[in-house]
Amino acid sequence: MSSTFAIILTGILVAAACASLGCFLILRRMAMLADAISHAILPGLVAGYFIAQGPSLLAGFFGAALAGLITVGLVELLKNTQRVGGESAIGIVFPAMFALGTFLVSKYYADVHLDADAVLYGNIEFVGFDHWYLGETDLGPQSLWIMGGLCLINLIFISVFYKELKLATFDAGLAATLGFSPILIHYGLMAVVSITTVGAFTAVGAILVVALMIVPAATAYLLTDRLPWMIGLAIAAGAIAAVAGFGLAFMLNGSVAGAIATITGVEFGLALLFSPKQGLVARARRLARQRIQFAADTLLVHLLQHEGSPEAAHESTIGHLQSELKWNNKFAQRVLDLAQRRSLVRCQGQQLELTTSGRERSQQVLQLGRV
Repeated sequence: MSSTFAIILTGILVAAACASLGCFLILRRMAMLADAISHAILPGLVAGYFIAQGPSLLAGFFGAALAGLITVGLVELLKNTQRVGGESAIGIVFPAMFALGTFLVSKYYADVHLDADAVLYGNIEFVGFDHWYLGETDLGPQSLWIMGGLCLINLIFISVFYKELKLATFDAGLAATLGFSPILIHYGLMAVVSITTVGAFTAVGAILVVALMIVPAATAYLLTDRLPWMIGLAIAAGAIAAVAGFGLAFMLNGSVAGAIATITGVEFGLALLFSPKQGLVARARRLARQRIQFAADTLLVHLLQHEGSPEAAHESTIGHLQSELKWNNKFAQRVLDLAQRRSLVRCQGQQLELTTSGRERSQQVLQLGRV
């Protein structure tokens, strides 16, 4: 297997494993938890070094995973006191855990090189050279086995407990009423998130894991309001970012992890701008349409109020309306075009008059109190 293919495949597997869980973190408003775990694993890393009496991938992994689970437990414990909110609890716990790890390193291993890159963080550019051997048999890049296993675990977890996860995420009260335990489901999800986060660190590094767990899920959240589609789109966005990021890094001779994280940001920016329902462009268009519609309703009410009065000939002219309602020529023409397309008004030269439909619409507007 070529090094290039190993890097790309590793990135895709990391994206699939992280983004699928990231959807639930986004929906539960716990996006910062992945970042918290990345800071809080240091005590576990030190514990793994101590138990193994030296650098050990397996000991470092389990130590860091345990530290991640402890972090989740402490965050939940603080939240349950109802004295601090979720984000505040995360902000309290992970600096404390990170400080504890820093203290342990400085106190007991100040003269030892604790190679975080080799033990835990990894580097995606070199995944093709870090092989897993079973005796004399070369099983291929270690990162592919780790991330393949994590992808399988996450797929099984989400598939088996999809109904429970969905209920506990959107309506914990209903889940409890139906006999599911929201607390148990939550801790199960947090355990899988912790293991996935720590496992992925060994392959691609902390920053990329946080980016692939949160940003593709946030991108998918802007594109759909259905959970199955959100999970699929999040995985697809992460996979595209992995492939495009590698291509960008290759062209610019830069960091692969940095390029992938950058592409996830670009994807989110595009979704934020052009999402059909939640994008800024779509929102601006909706607001513009609403403004035109409100102006058209104002026009109809104005014509109705002066219909049949001595002032009707003057009040119903286009020029007078522009002056009285403070509309410029372009805006007034758009309002008039909308009213005419919907057969609400007729234009007789410079004079406007309501149609039957326009009269009914203006009366409805007055009843509803919209203008």
